[in-house]
Amino acid sequence: MNSTRTIATVTGWLFVVTFIASIPAAFYFYPPLLNDPNYIVGAGADMRVKLGALLEVILVVANIGTAVVLYPLVKRQNQIVALGYVAARVVESTVIAVGIISLLSVVTLRQDFAGAAGADAAALGAVGSALVAFHDGTFLLGPGFLAPLGNGILLGYLMYRSGLVPRGMAMLGLIGGPLLIASFVAVLFGAYEQVSVWSAITTIPEFLWELSLGIFLIVKGFQPSPIAAGFARDAGHDAVAV
Repeated sequence: MNSTRTIATVTGWLFVVTFIASIPAAFYFYPPLLNDPNYIVGAGADMRVKLGALLEVILVVANIGTAVVLYPLVKRQNQIVALGYVAARVVESTVIAVGIISLLSVVTLRQDFAGAAGADAAALGAVGSALVAFHDGTFLLGPGFLAPLGNGILLGYLMYRSGLVPRGMAMLGLIGGPLLIASFVAVLFGAYEQVSVWSAITTIPEFLWELSLGIFLIVKGFQPSPIAAGFARDAGHDAVAV
């Protein structure tokens, strides 16, 4: 990773992977479990849920990768903010991983206690609902708060100040991050549901920021800037020294 072009390309693809992994998991693979209160005592769609879990494991790796790959470059702008970005991505990914475990636990219980009836079925249903509610909480905290904090505010600031990408593009992050955090607070206090029109609207700037950043880095790489020039110069010196 001694080339700014390599860092840009790898980071861009990692951002694209986060979209490829997260959207199908949330909107196709998980709904049979999340939307059926009797899933744990029903026929189930276990393979579908497991595929969603696999995609989210890939999402966790890609999330952390975006921060780790960028860190050597963006720390030249502000090391404290860059480290904060890495920390936010790691914690976000940890929260997502905990949510994955909660859903896989529902699948395991359904398989172990298939055919339960009466009081056992009612107890299992309550446990399943609790695990789904736990997952909903991780989804609210991870993508709802930590992602806009890290990708929106911290990364948006680093990109805006460094000039590594067009500042107009970086402004999407600086606007989308606070907007999505405000939506997190609204959902937390019951102003509207987590899955709602208002929630979707507040997601748009952050969505466009992350998607445009990934595509821009793949296609064009970083813009010329003092930070990119300094990184390339130091990398060249290190190569000569070796």
